[in-house]
Amino acid sequence: MPIKKFDLKKLIILLLFISQISYSQTVRKYSNEFLNIGVDAAAFGMGKAVVATSDDVNSGYWNPAGLVNVKDYQGSIMHAEYFAGIAKYDYAAFAMPIDSESAVALSIIRFGVDDILDTTELIDSEGNIDYNRVDLFSAADYALNIGYARKLIVQELNIGFNAKIVHRQIGDFASSWGFGLDASLQFQREQWQFGLMLRDITTTFNAWSIDDEKFKAIQDAVPGENEEEPETVEITLPKAQLGVARKFELGRDFGLLTEIDLNMRFTKTNDIIASDFVSIDPALGMQLDFINMVFLRVGMGNIQSRLEFDESESITFQPNLGVGFRYRGIQVDYALTNIGSVGNALYSNVFSLKVDFEYFR
Repeated sequence: MPIKKFDLKKLIILLLFISQISYSQTVRKYSNEFLNIGVDAAAFGMGKAVVATSDDVNSGYWNPAGLVNVKDYQGSIMHAEYFAGIAKYDYAAFAMPIDSESAVALSIIRFGVDDILDTTELIDSEGNIDYNRVDLFSAADYALNIGYARKLIVQELNIGFNAKIVHRQIGDFASSWGFGLDASLQFQREQWQFGLMLRDITTTFNAWSIDDEKFKAIQDAVPGENEEEPETVEITLPKAQLGVARKFELGRDFGLLTEIDLNMRFTKTNDIIASDFVSIDPALGMQLDFINMVFLRVGMGNIQSRLEFDESESITFQPNLGVGFRYRGIQVDYALTNIGSVGNALYSNVFSLKVDFEYFR
């Protein structure tokens, strides 16, 4: 059923109202950064340049408008490890069509470090070290995403929305809950594809609850530090991603998909293009396929300007490689990121599995 003008007007007013309330809180340049890591090994292999071409269950994260291409039940899972296995990153998603014009998706993300030593009670009241007083805790971030997409009256123009609930937990020390909204568009004209993803359009907030007893136990551990309780509200600034892609046919059996994305933050960062108003990090990706069954991917992103110790500037970037295989509705993908330890970062292996039930009917 088409969206009525009156309903759309009320939605816009509501979003603007929420945005004004959010800006009355403390705004941080970097917040909920685990939501910017990305999902799906196929997307990682292309340097995360997939905003214009994402058209499956993983579109709930990359561009909800792409969900209209889901014709039957689809499921996806992914696992990756960072910092030599210290941090675990997991993702699972499910999508299904509502009718021929719309679709919905549900996904969950977890990024966490487990088995962290809690030494706040290591020394007892008499000044003795007692290792039996050492406990373990986890620091984990969770996000539940609910995506919706619909075809518009304009041919090949689709719109999508994503509502996310964010929960962050640092052992028994502190926890937070947050909420945010994303909006997106996708448009196709012949061999060209375009995508726009607006993240945190109302600004995403996190409201923290801090355990007073735990905080007091560490408040004076380091003189001059931790004297004041941290702020309890975080606000995530809006971000935008603009993508342009084109598919080339290389003979009868081979195809080449190319895409360039512009990832924009409305603040000054170390991105290669930076100003006080907006900073832009370009991402490039290519995918070569053989009969749409075997895939070879290469991508580049995270292009940063870095100031060296001698005050000279250098440019760093993150190259990615990926491979994939699809057969009768089952697709397995692998990506290698941070190749060559660019910027002294450790490389990561990303694995994902996607199942499309349309092939099993």
